[in-house]
Amino acid sequence: MSDTRSPVGISRRHWLQTAGGGLASVALAGALQASEGAARGPQFAPRCRRVIQLFMNGGPFQADFFDPKPRINEFAGQRPVEVQLRTENATGNLMPVPYQYARHGQSGLEISDLLPKLSRHADDLCVIRSMHTENPNHGPALFMMNNGTIAPLRPSMGSWFLYGLGNENENLPGYVVLCPGRPVRFAELWTNAFLPGSYQGTYINHSDLTPARMLPYLKNATLDPLAQRRQLDLLRQLNEDHLAERGVDKALEARIQSLETAFRMQFAAAEAFDITRETEALRDEYGKSHFANGCLLARRLVERGVRFVQLYYGDGQPWDTHRNHDELTRKLAADIDQPIAALLADLKRTGLFEDTLVIWGGEFGRTPTTESTDGRDHNHLGFTMWLAGGGVRGGFAYGATDDFGFRAVQDKVHVHDLHATVLHLLGMNHEQLTYRHAGRDFRLTDVSGRVVHEILA
Repeated sequence: MSDTRSPVGISRRHWLQTAGGGLASVALAGALQASEGAARGPQFAPRCRRVIQLFMNGGPFQADFFDPKPRINEFAGQRPVEVQLRTENATGNLMPVPYQYARHGQSGLEISDLLPKLSRHADDLCVIRSMHTENPNHGPALFMMNNGTIAPLRPSMGSWFLYGLGNENENLPGYVVLCPGRPVRFAELWTNAFLPGSYQGTYINHSDLTPARMLPYLKNATLDPLAQRRQLDLLRQLNEDHLAERGVDKALEARIQSLETAFRMQFAAAEAFDITRETEALRDEYGKSHFANGCLLARRLVERGVRFVQLYYGDGQPWDTHRNHDELTRKLAADIDQPIAALLADLKRTGLFEDTLVIWGGEFGRTPTTESTDGRDHNHLGFTMWLAGGGVRGGFAYGATDDFGFRAVQDKVHVHDLHATVLHLLGMNHEQLTYRHAGRDFRLTDVSGRVVHEILA
């Protein structure tokens, strides 16, 4: 383990050797390093070091934003013979798209007028128009996008990132999930499953921006840091005796590590999660919504070595526009446009853009045909995501859906391909990043997936 100094001025290794009467041994520190270690580091030179995922849970409609489909409007109110597709529910005729597209930046990337501020960053965006996935239901599609399978009880991609690369800041969690509200039903989307417990995502409800509210029990009300350190070292000694009698216990080792992280977070997290430390001008640049605050928190966290920050737009499925699609989409787009543009600009100012990968999208897309007269149903056969920074080609659109935006037809990209590509950008071979469990080697991409080299810078 590194010998970095804690905020109270005492190195962790020194504590392990001397605090509390020498109760914690260097031998146990080495054992914990091996168990955490799974953190092997990149297998080859990485293009990026960290990831921010902006998750539009519910599923945005691809033709509203980055995939212009003029034939939808040409045949609005009709059901051309080419449109032979049923997703989750039966849908009606083609529903017009009321937004105008224009070419932006030197690249001429086409973006709709729903995103005027983000359009200024067109030359940074790598738009994948040919995404597809397995299932049109939210639950399985969310699992696929986050865990690489339509079934629960598999590690999330953030857990795989940490397992392969480790954390860059031992005073903060390596994998943070920001989502306002209490999304209990989402918890399996950031699970470590059968990977060691130290790789689980740390859920933060940022509805209240007070660090002590976001992180309950951040401060110990009864013990000072010296007393806490001694207490923790006593627990460590008891656990060491337990391990000596029973052998390796991954769950116990993970618990020991969690206690250490929690102790150090008392000093680091209060600063990292306090966005009031930013200037008022910068906060105005982002905006003051939950999503805007989440974008600013994401920048602060990756700046401090957090490996993966996942920002959900909200709890539930806010982008699930089965009714009143156009009105809701205008509001949603207005709420994300300014914060995402500010995040990209801020990453550039702070020198983080080149080695931070930003990912935008939902678990699937939506149909060009109507549901409930003014809504759009789920569509898993063709949708759009974009990436920026971190080694991808900017100002570039890859793949295509058919003329009506129903299904991916050219240079198709499955979710497994997306995961394989992100791991590649982080310096890992997705076929070699495996974990033995229940008699077989598991990986994020299951038994498929290809690196989409065409989108790499």
